Amino acid sequence: MSEYASHEVIDRIKALLPGFAERAQETEDLRKVHPQNIAELDEAGFFRLCQPAQWGGYEADMETFYTAAMTIATACPSTGWCASILGIHNWHLALFPQQAQEDVWGEDPTVRISSSYAPMGAAKKTADGLVLNGKWSWSSGSDHADWVFVGGPVLDENDKMVDFCTFLVEKSQYEIVDVWHVVGLKGTGSNDIVVSDALIPEHRVLSFGLMAATKAPGLEVNTNPIYKMPWGTIHPTTISTPIVGMAFGCYDVHRSHQQERVRAAFGTKVKDDPFAKVRLAEAAGDIDAAWLQLMRNVREEQDLIRAGDFPGMDIRTRARRDQVRATQRAIDAIGLLFQNSGARALEVSSPIQRFWRDANAGRVHAANEATKAYIMYGQNEFGEKVTDSMV
Repeated sequence: MSEYASHEVIDRIKALLPGFAERAQETEDLRKVHPQNIAELDEAGFFRLCQPAQWGGYEADMETFYTAAMTIATACPSTGWCASILGIHNWHLALFPQQAQEDVWGEDPTVRISSSYAPMGAAKKTADGLVLNGKWSWSSGSDHADWVFVGGPVLDENDKMVDFCTFLVEKSQYEIVDVWHVVGLKGTGSNDIVVSDALIPEHRVLSFGLMAATKAPGLEVNTNPIYKMPWGTIHPTTISTPIVGMAFGCYDVHRSHQQERVRAAFGTKVKDDPFAKVRLAEAAGDIDAAWLQLMRNVREEQDLIRAGDFPGMDIRTRARRDQVRATQRAIDAIGLLFQNSGARALEVSSPIQRFWRDANAGRVHAANEATKAYIMYGQNEFGEKVTDSMV
């Protein structure tokens, strides 16, 4: 596994990897991340990486956070997927008004938030405030959270959209519906969230427009440059990161497996096959390229913000281009490794088949829709206006 960032939390996570790998099948059987994995990540400080210092967080740079999430996914894809998503929500909450942060972390700064940002519901303005209704699908890690972020429009009294926002909803205001019966990422517990006539205070609502303009109210207190990173880079990278981690993990398992494997049909050692070495090199090159490009863009955007600038459309469209390419490169590499691991890789006990299933399951996330990202990049390259909000 390649490494490009260092932090005490990453060191502690590395020590946890054997346990995560050992519990990977049990995580799938539970259909949610093993509770011991969550407890150990809590103890290691993972969820504090993006948390503001005022709440005991590290305010670590984003490359450190993503490296930690990627590392987790090398051992257990479902745990890595949920860790990346749950972990980034502490970054997002930092942009909300101070009162919202106090509501969530005031008594317990270890409280977690799950999410479902797609607009599967809406809030309507009333005399009493915003009333939220909807059914949001696939909230990963929701069993390990006490709050949820959901996305959708705000409608006026004439049902006209006046804003598009993230709503922070407490557990008493929503129901988790168990629908996650799937073939990949089985252990993520990505169940549905149902909200019925929930009254949401204004301070628990954050406009995507304000966030995009770096005018989120949380920035008044949380001044670290990481909180000014573009959402169109942060959210998609959160999705690609564990998939690349799965590729690193699959590579390591495949390499060890092939070193000892003897082809039953021919009685020859696989490691003596020059073509096996070629395939290994091809896969390793694609995985490294995926990670290097992802982190290059995150690093450059952060450096611009630290210098008092803001990432322009050139780097933001490039970040989206490289993010979807990273996902595809990782999946292609895993596919190559899986195809050349022999029939033993089909066994349920083999981590290789799990990496293959889980990476392909992660590919269907909306953030990995390559065509949209490539069109945005091409529009910018040709001097056209990019209108998509996810950039």
